[in-house]
Amino acid sequence: MTKKSPVKKKEFYNKKARFDYNIADSLEAGIALTGEEIKAIRASRVDITGSYAKVLNNEIFWIGANINIEGGDRQRTRKLLLHKSQIDKLIGKTAEQGFSLIPLKLYLTRGKAKLELGIGKGMKKYEKREKLKKRDIERDVNISLKDKK
Repeated sequence: MTKKSPVKKKEFYNKKARFDYNIADSLEAGIALTGEEIKAIRASRVDITGSYAKVLNNEIFWIGANINIEGGDRQRTRKLLLHKSQIDKLIGKTAEQGFSLIPLKLYLTRGKAKLELGIGKGMKKYEKREKLKKRDIERDVNISLKDKK
């Protein structure tokens, strides 16, 4: 018997999302894509930074993602595939003050593209600065502890 080599999963992250938003909850959603778009995702020709999700007519749509296809619209609006109960939950959360739907990660699972959606509130500028200061302090402490060993 031969062992199969581990399959490397293609994952694309929205690096700015966790810096710009406090993520309260996340969930997985399927995406309605064309064959050409799936091929582009498999070839790593995708950028989800700056994209967002929005509720339109009791459905969730993904807006602003750049999937680099040969012909056609690269930033077209794509429908997200969710259960009705999940859509109702998201509609309720986004109706609250300040909550947004932010794509966190795009990945392939069993040949299908999935999008991890985060429900979060936007951070203020001073909160971002505090977060950076805290991270710098923790890094300095870890470095000093390593040097003492």
